[in-house]
Amino acid sequence: MTCDRLVCANCAGPVSEGRCPVCRAHRERLHRESPLGNLSPVTLFTLLLALLAVAFLAQRVAVA
Repeated sequence: MTCDRLVCANCAGPVSEGRCPVCRAHRERLHRESPLGNLSPVTLFTLLLALLAVAFLAQRVAVA
């Protein structure tokens, strides 16, 4: 999740601007999160399928 579209409940401003202490704290928390936390479930599933395909091909090459 990014803070681009989030609106602060405290000051009603965009969180990305960091107008108040609540905005700034939430923005910092979002930036500290894991990069994989920002990916959608569809993207994570696609990455998993790609990893499985690479592992399968590597196994087939190693056997041959």
